[in-house]
Amino acid sequence: MTNCVFVSDLHGNTGHYQKLFRVIAKETPRAVFLGGDLLPSVLSLVGFRGSAYADFINEYLLKEFTLLRHEMKEAFPRIFIVMGNDDGRFAEPSIVDVEASRVWEYVHNRKVSLEDFQVYGYSYVPPTPFLLKDWERYDVSRYVDPGSVSPEEGMRSVPVHEDEQRNATIKDDLDKLVGDDSLERAIFLFHAPPYNSSLDRAALDGKMIDHVPFDLHVGSIAIRRFIEEREPLLTLHGHIHESARLTGSWRDRIGRTHAFSAAHDGPELAVIRFAPEILDSATRELI
Repeated sequence: MTNCVFVSDLHGNTGHYQKLFRVIAKETPRAVFLGGDLLPSVLSLVGFRGSAYADFINEYLLKEFTLLRHEMKEAFPRIFIVMGNDDGRFAEPSIVDVEASRVWEYVHNRKVSLEDFQVYGYSYVPPTPFLLKDWERYDVSRYVDPGSVSPEEGMRSVPVHEDEQRNATIKDDLDKLVGDDSLERAIFLFHAPPYNSSLDRAALDGKMIDHVPFDLHVGSIAIRRFIEEREPLLTLHGHIHESARLTGSWRDRIGRTHAFSAAHDGPELAVIRFAPEILDSATRELI
């Protein structure tokens, strides 16, 4: 049995990370999935300049995961990670450098094997109202929801070619990522949830812009269509913290695909435990 743990949206909270490390050490899962928004926000990082967390990846994450690996030895799990829209892309080279030390596997826009399953990673989300655009893409077209800021505006921590800002879409990225692969045993580590699901409900009730009500569902149409058309075994999501509270569910089913979200808007860390062989038995615990 391939026992796995999934968490997301830790936002540099060291208390949450310590809880995760304790779960890993006690339960020795085969794999751990981290679904983005892992670091202090770019604005928060300003406050870390000159402190112990000026480089959160190397000064905290690498140090703590390396210590855990030393303690667990052969029982140390494989760690799969993607970044999220609140993670400054300027930190991506550090994440790649840490991957070389075999602490984790950075799977954004990549495919790797986990026993007889395949793991795909993808970080981008559709346009949001937030100004950091490092991990935002147009969804299926250049349409932007009312109240959101296009990927061509806002700010970036690394430069991106104008053509990419203007024309790249989540839909095209996913098509290129999977090609003609069979996805019967595929696990997708997304940051964005699928549109119009139990996992993408935002707290926008009654809010309007220019007399137009906000769409309460803010997930990715491209990811939704991709799941409907390609039917991967499992998709993992984060991003919309309040969705599980508003819908009453951290999981959904789209055709044959199971979809789980580890985003949470309370003070606890949401930990999802699953085995891809028996996904109906997956559980979520707030710790």
